[in-house]
Amino acid sequence: MAFMITLSPSPSSLSSSTALLSPSLTSLARTLPLRFRTSTSRTSIKQWRPLSVSASASVSSALEALIFDCDGVILESEHLHRQAYNDAFAHFNVRCSGSPEPLNWGLEFYDELQNTIGGGKTKIRWYFKEHGWPSSTIFETPPEDDENRAKLIDILQDWKTERYKEIIKSGTVEPRPGVLRLMDEAKAAGKKLAVCSAATKSSVILCLENLIGLERFRGLDCFLAGDDVKLKKPDPSIYLTAAEMLGLSGKGCIVVEDSVIGLQAATSAGMSCVITYTSSTADQDFKEAIAIYPDLSNVRLKDLEQLLQETVTTK
Repeated sequence: MAFMITLSPSPSSLSSSTALLSPSLTSLARTLPLRFRTSTSRTSIKQWRPLSVSASASVSSALEALIFDCDGVILESEHLHRQAYNDAFAHFNVRCSGSPEPLNWGLEFYDELQNTIGGGKTKIRWYFKEHGWPSSTIFETPPEDDENRAKLIDILQDWKTERYKEIIKSGTVEPRPGVLRLMDEAKAAGKKLAVCSAATKSSVILCLENLIGLERFRGLDCFLAGDDVKLKKPDPSIYLTAAEMLGLSGKGCIVVEDSVIGLQAATSAGMSCVITYTSSTADQDFKEAIAIYPDLSNVRLKDLEQLLQETVTTK
C-alpha cells in the first residue's frame, strides 16, 4: 500500500504581506516549473471562489478517488518540521561558514524553502551546496567527499524525523478542519481514498496513525510516501504511481493539495486538484486548481463531485 499526508497553518495566521524570495531561492525557482504570485495579497486569495457549476449538470460517478497530501493538508506541519530541523542543527552543533552559532532556519526562509524544494534530504543538500558544507559533531571539519556528505545528510534527517515524531506524539497536534469528515464521506460513498506525501514514510505513518486514527489509516486504498518514488513533487511520479496502484486513470481522481508544488505534480499526472492553502502558500499561483479553499470545513463530497463533473464537461 501507499499513502500521503499534509499540514497547513490556519487562515488566521496569514500575514498581510508576501515574504520575498532570497537570491539563492529565487535562482532555484527559475529552474523549476513553479509560479509565485508575489503581487497577490492574501486577502484577494481568500476571495477566490470554486468554478461555478451549472444547476443542470448531472452529478455522475466520475469521481472515483480522493487523494490527500499530508503536510499542509491533513495537518498544519510547516512550523513543526522547522522546529525539528532547528533542533537537529542545534543537537549536532551544525555551523556553516564559520558561524559561532548553530544553523537556524527562520520562519520566512523556511516558508520559501519548503515551497520550493520537496523532500527533507533534498532541502538539506540544497542548503549546504548554496551556503557551504558545515562543521558539526558528526564531522569536525566540513565533509569534502560525496560519501561523507551523504552520511551527514542521512544522520541529520534521521534525527530530525525522530524529533518530529516526538512532537506529533505529544498530543498537541490536530488535523485541519473538515479533513476527517470528508474522508469519511468518501469511504461511505464507495470512493477510493489515498494519501500521497513527499515526507519520509515513518513520519507520515506516525502522523496518520495519530491524526486520522488507525481505522481510517488501515482503510486507505493507497498510501505513498517520499521513500516510494525517486523523484519528488513537482514531479508527478507519486501521483502516477498512486493511479496505477488504485487501478484508475487520472481523470477520475481529485487531489487535495496546499502548495503549487503539489498542484503541479497532480495536474502533470492528469488529475484535477483542489487547494486548501496555508499561511505560507496563500500567495502562490493556483490558477490550475479547480477550486481554492482556506480549509475543508465547508467542503462536501458532493461539491467535489460537481466540480469534477463540470471540469470534465468543459474540457
